[in-house]
Amino acid sequence: MTDFRLLAERYATELTADLLAGRRHPGERLPTSRDFAHRQGIAPSTASRVYAELVRRGVAVGEVGRGTFLRAPEDSAPGGPAGHGLPALPAREMKPDGITDLEVNFCVLPEQAALLAPALARLAADPAALTEAMLRAEARGTAACRAAAAALLARGGWTPEPERLLFAGRGQQALAAVFSALVPPGERIGFEAMTYTMAKGMALRLGLQPVPLAMDAHGLRPDALLAAHRAHPLRLVYLQSELHNPLGITMPPARRQELAALLRELGITAVEDAVYAFLAEDAGAPLAALAPEHVVLVDSLSKRVSPGMTLGFLVVPPALRHRLAAALRLGGWTAPGFALACGRAWIEEGSVAELVRHKQQDAQARNALARQLLGEAGLSLRGDPRAYHLWLDLPGGWRAETFVAAAARRRIAVSPAAEFTVGSGHAPDSVRLALAAPPAAALRPALETLRDLALAGPEAGGVE
Repeated sequence: MTDFRLLAERYATELTADLLAGRRHPGERLPTSRDFAHRQGIAPSTASRVYAELVRRGVAVGEVGRGTFLRAPEDSAPGGPAGHGLPALPAREMKPDGITDLEVNFCVLPEQAALLAPALARLAADPAALTEAMLRAEARGTAACRAAAAALLARGGWTPEPERLLFAGRGQQALAAVFSALVPPGERIGFEAMTYTMAKGMALRLGLQPVPLAMDAHGLRPDALLAAHRAHPLRLVYLQSELHNPLGITMPPARRQELAALLRELGITAVEDAVYAFLAEDAGAPLAALAPEHVVLVDSLSKRVSPGMTLGFLVVPPALRHRLAAALRLGGWTAPGFALACGRAWIEEGSVAELVRHKQQDAQARNALARQLLGEAGLSLRGDPRAYHLWLDLPGGWRAETFVAAAARRRIAVSPAAEFTVGSGHAPDSVRLALAAPPAAALRPALETLRDLALAGPEAGGVE
């Protein structure tokens, strides 16, 4: 390791410790590289390389003409991303008590425990079924599980063939299995220019090279996919066709048809993340229905039911079935038998469908409240009114990281655009508002606080 990397690692560790201890705050400006060079007694060129390394590690974000700013606290555990030179993901579990969390987007409704309990009671009362649930499960599950999952995932006139179904412990594990099975380390994987943070992080941790693909108002641009693949072949493309996270875009049918045709023409496989599609009652047929031999569809019960009791689904091309099943097994990502049994029961008995109806209504109500409080005040919001998240473009003068820091001082957690940006390009001065997690009584005052903060400007934000 060269001297500048040793210095960057030491400085990154110090900054991370200060952030986690509250001695420093996200959005704070670091000294200029010239000042840093003077303080450390090193050459300005070495200081510039140290700062570039901090940005690459995800500890800081550099903005041309503005400076270098601290990002949110990162995972600095031994052997973690800092040790491998990979950007870390925000340490969301480390929030102190009393924070209104508009970062995570899991919704657990007050009434859902009572809705799910009867199936659990019946399973516990059936010794044979409970014994079966305690056995080791295979990635393909049982025929009954596959049939139930196929019925759950059906939409837009499409129902997946049950034999194409595989199961993971959760949707994130399904993504990890697909990435690890289909993209060798060092190879390129295409992402929409703004994408799901965890998917991008998984690719980096697996040693893959994320490639940003331009988007427009209809989602991923086919010409961007074509150009990137022609420049240097992509091994896989990750995309979201319904209620995109973070932008809320839903691809129109014509765009899906165009992308499906391009996947067939180029022979590329896409992984289609459909985890939010259930919120759209009129969701159209997925990309997997249009190019079934070139798309792996991934979904789960994490949003429909809960993150604590979930199940991941993969709809896979037959040619990839054995390879993906092996990846699930070898990665330790297969679904537990108990989760399969519970998921099947909840689907067959209608509990999941009932929860979906409740959550569709809840998402629309929370979204409407945010639009009323923020949009009607003149702030720029983007997203689908059916989604649990919205994209807030900050008024002039605000930087995303500074706004996040100012919100944190008011005990509200939001996500800056840089978390979702693929590549090293400039992130917009925007934040994602995840509306699902806070209790209803806490959501309104949090949104009102964010509205007042955004309108007041950075001078009133209280961040140096």
